[in-house]
Amino acid sequence: MTTKLWKSDEELFKIVRTELYTAVVGDIMDKLGFITQFLPPQIQPLGPEMTLVGRAMPVLEADVFEENPVGGKNSFLVKPFGLMLEALDDLRTGEVYICAGASPSYALWGELMAARAIKCGAVGAVVDGYSRDTRGILALNFPTFSYGRYAQDQAPRGKVLDFRVPIRIGGVPVRTGDIVFGDIDGVCVVPREIEEEVFAKAVEKARGERTVLTAIQGGMPACEAFRQYGIM
Repeated sequence: MTTKLWKSDEELFKIVRTELYTAVVGDIMDKLGFITQFLPPQIQPLGPEMTLVGRAMPVLEADVFEENPVGGKNSFLVKPFGLMLEALDDLRTGEVYICAGASPSYALWGELMAARAIKCGAVGAVVDGYSRDTRGILALNFPTFSYGRYAQDQAPRGKVLDFRVPIRIGGVPVRTGDIVFGDIDGVCVVPREIEEEVFAKAVEKARGERTVLTAIQGGMPACEAFRQYGIM
């Protein structure tokens, strides 16, 4: 399937931010047979106005039980934060830092991480756990999706093992370059191989929904609206 709606990620992401919402994108993926693309519902934006859309940069985290373990064979576990700093510095324009693998017992994202991500051109962060430094992140206006606010630090509790590797969050696969889209209703992941069809059809459906809304507000019964437009 081809489309003339966009010619670059920048153009696509502008269309997504201005015309789409996660519900309509999820509806299209359901129709295409991709029915498990929403991350768990506890992953929510820190602020209700926050929206993010970008390419996934997956990060694999793991719990540790000593900040500087002795006698182990993995040299990365001796490094503060493991490979977290390297992962941050590897962020690219239009990417989303998306992290999984840890237990939800400490914060996986904070203000200084957000500041660095902004400098790298990243457009948001999604973590399968908590975030902290909430006032600082809100002041930076950096779209951050997490379980919520919790100050306990990851430093002695978790380390990044790798990045740009496949991860799963709530059973949803996330691969480098997949599109991550989040708004007030949650976060969905659009696999790269179906993105063009998904977003082209989502734009068509969103525009159709606005037509149906106008008809219903004008007094059209729901049954008639669905019969005429096939949208509800």
